[in-house]
Amino acid sequence: MSTQTARLEVPTSGQIYRNLPTALLVEESLARNEGVLAANGALSVGTGDRTGRSPNDRFVVDTPGIHDDIWWGKVNVAVDEATFDKLYDKVKQHMRDRDQFVFDGFAGADPSYRLPVRIITEKAWHSLFARTLFVRPSAEELASHEPEFTVINACMLEADPTTDGTRTGVFIVVNLERRIVIIGGSQYGGETKKSIFAVMNYLLPARGVLTMHCSANMGRDGDTALFFGLSGTGKTTLSADPGRRLIGDDEHGWSDDGIFNFEGGCYAKVIRLSEEAEPQIWNAIKFGSVVENVVMDESRVIDYDDDAVTENTRVTYPVEHIDNCVIPGVGGHPKTIMFLAADAFGVLPPIARLTPAQAMFHFLSGYTAKLAGTEAGVTEPTATFSACFGAPFLPRHPTRYAKMLGEKMEKHGASVFLVNTGWSGGPYGVGERMSIHHTRALITAALSGELDRVEYENDPVFHFAVPKSCTGVPTEVLTPRNTWDDKSAYDAKAKHLAELFVKNFDQYRSEASEEVITAAPRI
Repeated sequence: MSTQTARLEVPTSGQIYRNLPTALLVEESLARNEGVLAANGALSVGTGDRTGRSPNDRFVVDTPGIHDDIWWGKVNVAVDEATFDKLYDKVKQHMRDRDQFVFDGFAGADPSYRLPVRIITEKAWHSLFARTLFVRPSAEELASHEPEFTVINACMLEADPTTDGTRTGVFIVVNLERRIVIIGGSQYGGETKKSIFAVMNYLLPARGVLTMHCSANMGRDGDTALFFGLSGTGKTTLSADPGRRLIGDDEHGWSDDGIFNFEGGCYAKVIRLSEEAEPQIWNAIKFGSVVENVVMDESRVIDYDDDAVTENTRVTYPVEHIDNCVIPGVGGHPKTIMFLAADAFGVLPPIARLTPAQAMFHFLSGYTAKLAGTEAGVTEPTATFSACFGAPFLPRHPTRYAKMLGEKMEKHGASVFLVNTGWSGGPYGVGERMSIHHTRALITAALSGELDRVEYENDPVFHFAVPKSCTGVPTEVLTPRNTWDDKSAYDAKAKHLAELFVKNFDQYRSEASEEVITAAPRI
């Protein structure tokens, strides 16, 4: 890596604001009409027509030094260096006559593995977003900070697909050899966060660190737990447990020393957020937080139930806004791992214990379900499979991460549970959403060891072990078939979901061991 790349700057005739503190970034955002203050003190912003990530507009520059390492295809779409250079020139030209906001910090709470990053933005609130989400350096660390990866977020610049080699006006282009990410055409804050997550997913496995799309917390005795899951499955909600200390809500590494958070903040969905069900997140939304695309009344009180702008309403806040968080965000080797799935088919049990082989199968599957009405043409629950619970962020082949997880689980004796945070008593539209109180009781029982001392029964389709009792949870809820009025309808739906699992796993079959292959549902 060249010094020139590490010290990357974008020349401008405007003002450069370097590492402004939170209060000044809020002031700049308000002065520039980028947002308004909500009643709870958070900065409320809109992201235009892009209210979520644009995964189909993400590209990786194909260079000889990385070509053989990348999982090329739909997730990692290749562009050549000439295409990157053309877009990079447009980004630099766009930024030349604009004020710029620069944030210098780190991805990674463990100094042994952290990545020094520089985030250059044209909007003040994007710099506040970066300051909130990444690890903030001390004054001493900032004085000697040498960025090793730079993100340039030119959000108001749109590409021309006819000449720039893009699909739309949006582009997120990762150049791993030159250590630059350029972003344009989207104001959605998550693009900056996830671009660096993808970078960490490329760099750290080569150093023996498993990178994970999961949340993590710690018990009073120091025991660490991980919560894997796709968006909307409950990673942030369930890891923000008043009885445990939060390490992080979304991105972690697992090294030979234990786990560590990649971030210095949390990025949570807030649609239908309630103070009663999620008090820690509710109380974390205050001055220094950024809420995206929420609806407010005339008094600027946020209506978290209103999805008029998007279902994907979001908040970002420093991890310190969570009471009793772990600073720095490091922990020991995990004792318990949870795979979260919001099963809208209503056939998975609220919790099941997995064998190591089943854990590998379900990690590669990364299952959850889309609900009817969330996308045009979706009229009934639709299965979604995302390898390692984070396929859009994996530069390397999923089996690389799965193999590392298996090795670390075996070495450190971690127990794995599959948790259904979705529906019970029928599919979406018929059954009811799993009670969060029951889910929390089941997770508490798994973490405390209570579920090690109860009887189990084998699920006849998925063949994982389902507990027959748990404190605080009605017995009939534990076996999903018992919650359905129409047992034959349950059997048909369970068979259908099992078939979808098997079909999805075909893409990994040639790379999987016989033990993992036989852990699939039997249909």
